[in-house]
Amino acid sequence: MKKKSNKIKNNNQASFYFEDYLETNKKIKFLKQKDKFQDRIYLLFFLFASLILIFCIRITNVSLSKIVIQNSNNSSSKYIAQRRDIVDRNGVLISRNINTYDIGVKPQLVKDKKNFLIKLRINFPDLPIDKIKKKLNGDRFFYIKRKIDQKDKDKFRNFGDKGIIFEHSQRRIYTHGNLFSHIIGQVDSDNYGISGIEKFFDKELKNTKKITKPLKLTLESNIQHIINNELKESLKIFSATGAGALLMNVNNGDIISLVSLPNFDINKRQVIAHKKYMNKITKGVYELGSIFKTFTVALALENGLVSPETIINNIPQKLKCSKYQISDMKEHPRNLSVSEILVRSSNVGSVLLAREVGDKVFKKFIETTNLIKSPDLEIEETGVPHNIKWEQCKLETVSFGHGITTTPVQATSIYAAISNGGKIVKPSLVINRKKKDSKILISAETSKTMNSILRQVVSSKTGTAHLADIDGFYVGGKTGTAESYEDKKDRINTFISIFPTYKPQYALLVMLENPQINKELIYDYRGTKTKAPYNTSGWNSVYIAGKIIEKIGPILAINNGEFTDPYVVKKFN
Repeated sequence: MKKKSNKIKNNNQASFYFEDYLETNKKIKFLKQKDKFQDRIYLLFFLFASLILIFCIRITNVSLSKIVIQNSNNSSSKYIAQRRDIVDRNGVLISRNINTYDIGVKPQLVKDKKNFLIKLRINFPDLPIDKIKKKLNGDRFFYIKRKIDQKDKDKFRNFGDKGIIFEHSQRRIYTHGNLFSHIIGQVDSDNYGISGIEKFFDKELKNTKKITKPLKLTLESNIQHIINNELKESLKIFSATGAGALLMNVNNGDIISLVSLPNFDINKRQVIAHKKYMNKITKGVYELGSIFKTFTVALALENGLVSPETIINNIPQKLKCSKYQISDMKEHPRNLSVSEILVRSSNVGSVLLAREVGDKVFKKFIETTNLIKSPDLEIEETGVPHNIKWEQCKLETVSFGHGITTTPVQATSIYAAISNGGKIVKPSLVINRKKKDSKILISAETSKTMNSILRQVVSSKTGTAHLADIDGFYVGGKTGTAESYEDKKDRINTFISIFPTYKPQYALLVMLENPQINKELIYDYRGTKTKAPYNTSGWNSVYIAGKIIEKIGPILAINNGEFTDPYVVKKFN
């Protein structure tokens, strides 16, 4: 019995140890598995912590860096202008390149071509739908609209058509619309200058080394705006078909303003072919009439043939030269001083002075001034005056501005030389452009004398330009009334003024094409209310010039010092 009991006990004991071993193994395995599980948790925790740290660093970095806004087409390229800005003399923006889009179409990607054309017709009625339809039926890529703004781009995007391709492009915009249309010119769709300043300086405007430096012009936007408005008003007042004005610094040739009407909006890419849109100041070629009498008198004085007080006796009302008859528009005293010949604008008196001067001197004067050559200016839109044949009576007709043509810009530059001390200045549209040494046209003494006589044309009772006598600006100048060289039915009325005449700073030309007498307009003429008796420049171009000087004079005076001097009132009034 005992043995049996012992066996059982031993078996129990053996079983106990066996069971203990198994449990222990299980615990060991469990502990090992637990350790592996914890290691994985730690690893995952480390990974998550690392990711969070990376994100935190990135977010901090982005928040502290500059924000770069990408465009809607995910274009990563930074905008770089392909063309320099153009600004006026005060830095006011005139022309600039902006980011824009060209819209193209891949016909094979357009799902519903009929629906596509309907959308085009509704959103863009000005597009040539019939031509687009033909191209749409082909396989070749084509442009449907170029240089569009954001508004038009959004319209195309709303089509939701994969066939529409957006290409980044640049567009040239002109901030003043039509204000500088005859000067600035335009660029084509490939950013090449095709007219005006844009063409003349095309290479410089695309110079990448200077791309951030604007091209600065001599023009002043504020004054350009004022003169443009006054000229537009003149078209209404005198029912003129066109007008032009030029304001130039007589001492350096800087063109402060150049206006030609009618003008056009250069933001609209239109073909402007009609002659009326020609730049009348630089390209127009005209007989300018009596403004040439100033040259005749200046040459007579410069060559010591006369003095301002010299009396020319027995001046006839009419004078015959070969088969031509030269006469004055109205009757003058038979005896006139040299000054009075210019003040009263006597044709016959000018002829008598020119005969004293002679062909040789007059020819040299015309050659020196380049009067009958194309203007040397920073635009290509310039006119070519007609050659002169020095036949019989040519000297006589040239003396009072008939039988000779020139451009308004050349005539104004000669007035600048006559008034500035005798130095010929080259007209310019660009600030600080290198200029050649100036030639001397007349002496400083003759220049001073001429300024005094030109002042009398405006201030004296017998002068032809009293309507430009604006208080405080000491305006001088000369009127010119002539027939158009190409069509004798057309009239050109011109007034070139200098101010202030005691120390000339500016020359202002005002020209009207085919003005008519305004029967309703009442002039305050030398303290008397009156209507215009003649359709001459003294009653229209001079009137407009006076209005312009009255408005721009204070601006110019502020920029350049007041037009006052203690002896001026006594000497020049």
